[in-house]
Amino acid sequence: MTIARSKIGLMATLAFGLACLLAHGQNYGGERRVLKSDAVQFMFPEQVTVVAGKASVVALHFRIAQGLHINSHTPKDEFLIPTTFSIPEGAGVRIESATYPAGTELVLPMDPKNKISVYTGEFTILARIVASKGNNLVEAKLRYQACDNSACMPPKTIAVAIDVIGQ
Repeated sequence: MTIARSKIGLMATLAFGLACLLAHGQNYGGERRVLKSDAVQFMFPEQVTVVAGKASVVALHFRIAQGLHINSHTPKDEFLIPTTFSIPEGAGVRIESATYPAGTELVLPMDPKNKISVYTGEFTILARIVASKGNNLVEAKLRYQACDNSACMPPKTIAVAIDVIGQ
């Protein structure tokens, strides 16, 4: 009878431990889903019409997932990865310049003496582009590093697909 009770006690302890691990795993898994999805979404425009051969300003709108921030284009520390927008060569469109919004200062709980420059919520980059005549399907790039208040994800580059019609 003592061996049977020991086995039951051991089984109960193992079952309880397994339940705790599964519960912890479910909670952690929920957090990971947010981290695995894109932290930044390109919202619009999907198509623009510009005068071919002349510089035109296009407003590109992005949204950052709730609870996250990304470093601004001009982070305060050199080890932080800036947010950058680019258009690859040979796309029929070239970027002359990009104007990024000013970052918002954020103080993290783990480092209350330092302020970092970040974007949160929605932000807009004004890209000054020159397009060749015709329909130019451009796969531009936005590179950023997303973080929450305690950790950062690896840097990521997302595609920014825009149909630029040069007339």
